[in-house]
Amino acid sequence: MSMFPKSAFGQTVFLVAALLLINQVVSYITVSLYVVKPTIEQVNLILAKQIKTVFIDWEDGVEISDEVSEKFFEITGIEVMTQRQAMSEGLAQTREYSMLSRSMSEQLHGSARVRISQTDPLVYWVEAPQAPGYWVKVPLTGFKENNLEFLTFYLSSIGFLSVLGGWLFARHLNRPLKALQQAAVKVGVGDFSTKLEEHGSTEVIEVTRAFNQMSRGIAALENDRRLLMAGVSHDLRTPLTRIRLATEMMSDEEDYLREGIIYDIEDMNAIIDQFIEYLRHHKREELALEDLNAIVSEVVHSEQKHQRTITFSENPSINNIPLSMVAIKRVITNMIENAIRYSDGDIDVETALSRDKKYAMVIVKDHGPGIPESELETVFEPFKQGDAARGSEGSGLGLAIIKRIVDMHGGKVKLVNRPEGGLNAEVYLPVKVS
Repeated sequence: MSMFPKSAFGQTVFLVAALLLINQVVSYITVSLYVVKPTIEQVNLILAKQIKTVFIDWEDGVEISDEVSEKFFEITGIEVMTQRQAMSEGLAQTREYSMLSRSMSEQLHGSARVRISQTDPLVYWVEAPQAPGYWVKVPLTGFKENNLEFLTFYLSSIGFLSVLGGWLFARHLNRPLKALQQAAVKVGVGDFSTKLEEHGSTEVIEVTRAFNQMSRGIAALENDRRLLMAGVSHDLRTPLTRIRLATEMMSDEEDYLREGIIYDIEDMNAIIDQFIEYLRHHKREELALEDLNAIVSEVVHSEQKHQRTITFSENPSINNIPLSMVAIKRVITNMIENAIRYSDGDIDVETALSRDKKYAMVIVKDHGPGIPESELETVFEPFKQGDAARGSEGSGLGLAIIKRIVDMHGGKVKLVNRPEGGLNAEVYLPVKVS
């Protein structure tokens, strides 16, 4: 059912409103059938008896005199008028009620018509079968049509207040769940600082307590992992430094061997740096408004050292974007270096706005072999490298670092194979802080 809400809050309000609506409809029908209708029929019966007294000695074809009509009016307040007189007194502005007409016809034993004028006081008009063409005017003092509409107003008000109360109650129940959802999003990007207050229903308190415990456990695990990697990196660099020093002292006759060892040492140092870089971006940093075009231009300029043509096209409509400058520089650097490593020819870098204007984009285009469609998502996993056609250098953490930093910003990253060949690496950064 497409109209049925998907959220628990919406479903609660929907169900409460539906139950109240059914209750109101049943109440309205019940009161109408067993209270309002009998009351109206009773009034109609009383009026029918009064009208019978008007025409008790009435004979067809005999016109009632003005003197008799005025005397009867003085005594009972009921007037008998011709069609023309009735029209001049407001009969044309009245409304006929078929239900009352049928009831009156049964009481007067003939075809009667009942019309009611919406005036103050309410006026009851009856054309009796004993005198066709004559109308009996009966003012109902103290009885207004608003009294009939009060039931509708009362039931509508009760229904509205009940739905409002249900909405407030559901909102109260949903508030801890909303806080839990926001805290879960923060934990997802590495922010473990939020500790939820344990309040609400018993079930919500249990879930909140379990979430806080889980958050503390993940935070401890992250700290242990960082400490372990920092220790391993430190312990590895010490022997590497000794090997490098010993290599520099090798004789000139062993230059070929020395260069290979030095190359391997630098490669291992680069891999260790990537490990540390990956662990460094484990939580969301404070974001500041920065000029994204200036950051990309600076990185492109620094990457020109690779003797490759890198062109940059900026979108002037991109102004201040909330981001961490150091982290985003690392993202753009990794993207360009991946393009240099896995492709030949020129590299194009550009900034743009997404179609919905919610994201600022950085796009790096290369002319390499691309990546198989089946691997476009898995290459963002740590230590996962792309297709062999793109080589197998490095530790496989470059794209994982990019994704972790972009996730920290609340953005997204995509790899898209172009039909004409080459790969687009696209990074989306929110224009506003969520």
